[in-house]
Amino acid sequence: MRTISLHDTRTGALQSLQPTAPPRVGIYACGPTVYGRIHVGNARPFVVFSLLRRFLAGQGYEVNFVANVTDVNDKIYAAAEQAGVGSEQFAREMTAAYVADTDALGLGRPDHEPLASETIGPILALIERLIEGGHAYPTEGDVYFSVRSYPRYGELSHRDVDQMDQGEGVQGADLKRDPLDFALWKARKEGEDAFWDSPWGPGRPGWHIECSAMAEELLGLGFEIHGGGSDLLFPHHENEAAQTAAAHGEPLAQLWVHNGMVRLASDKMSKSVGNVFVLHEAIERYGRDALIMYFCGAHYRQPVEWAPERLTEAAARCSRIREAARGLADGPSPGWSAPLRERFFAALAADFSTPAALAAVFDWVREANRAPAGTVGRADLAEMLDVFGLVNLLDPDLRQAPAEAVALLEERESARTARDFARADAIRDELAATGWEVRDGPAGPELIPAG
Repeated sequence: MRTISLHDTRTGALQSLQPTAPPRVGIYACGPTVYGRIHVGNARPFVVFSLLRRFLAGQGYEVNFVANVTDVNDKIYAAAEQAGVGSEQFAREMTAAYVADTDALGLGRPDHEPLASETIGPILALIERLIEGGHAYPTEGDVYFSVRSYPRYGELSHRDVDQMDQGEGVQGADLKRDPLDFALWKARKEGEDAFWDSPWGPGRPGWHIECSAMAEELLGLGFEIHGGGSDLLFPHHENEAAQTAAAHGEPLAQLWVHNGMVRLASDKMSKSVGNVFVLHEAIERYGRDALIMYFCGAHYRQPVEWAPERLTEAAARCSRIREAARGLADGPSPGWSAPLRERFFAALAADFSTPAALAAVFDWVREANRAPAGTVGRADLAEMLDVFGLVNLLDPDLRQAPAEAVALLEERESARTARDFARADAIRDELAATGWEVRDGPAGPELIPAG
């Protein structure tokens, strides 16, 4: 079995993946807070860790992939009130939309997708354990984690404890023993329609304790990989790591792996900022293949810019593979293919470098294009593309143009039939602006990614 290394945020270095019970590997990735449709930035961790799971499974590991949904939160209360519905109904609707939007990526579902609202029992048990151990204290219906009770606090985010801000604002500040402390349980406030009974009164869990409880419930302690966006490193992941270790004397996870942000005009894509491009619209406009290719074109740890030209380039890369597929044969690959296949998998084994792996793919395509049509088998290329969920590109008859582009093409054909050639030309320009080129051939017009 190939040795896999990943960058561990806690140590700041590459660390080998070492399953505690080989070949089983547990992955927990923090999912969205469902107070609206998810945007492309929310989708990046889903894509990164879904692809990592596919790679590890192909290497012979038995992967248990958990991605949670936070369905209890201040932002959900506010969004539900604005929508004029109950917060539980709103969270259910947004969770269903999240599942539908990520289903459209075609990468499969995680093995478990726990909801915070359905994990209240384990959350309460973990809070009680922290209180019993002297690491948490109740006060007027709230419960807070005592940060200074855990001497290693800050080791994950590498921050000076005295310089930290939990981001909780003034809420509960007068109830805390120390401004550094953070909420594990929040007493019910007026207008909050989703709440649960607890030993400290009615209320709801804090954000950080939810993930600790869900991860422990499904993967146990010391599982292999905890993932999520780099924006979650502090305070969310720092607090997760601290409260679990304080409660049990054991780490929650072996490796903490963080993906970079999707940026729009150099700012992090964020619902709160308002600079978002929602996922379902991105798929409709650019197609799921181009979107996945876009994500794979950047190393997972680096930020990536969201720009139309990036998506156009990604669509053109997909087109190159589709075009090459027309000249491939069924069956085994030629001898020159094996070193490129090895290079592909070695790149992924070394901190999951999808850009380096893609370079091997396109070197393979270049070699195949040089060979006479029908003499190159597709097996190795299919195996590589399958890791990225892009093996469908080898079906030369498959068209992945988004519905918006297909509708424009149909409108263009209607205009041509009516001999309104000015309108037909204008639609061709509209399609080009969205990254799609009309190619008129003997079988009729088809949409080809521009580039």
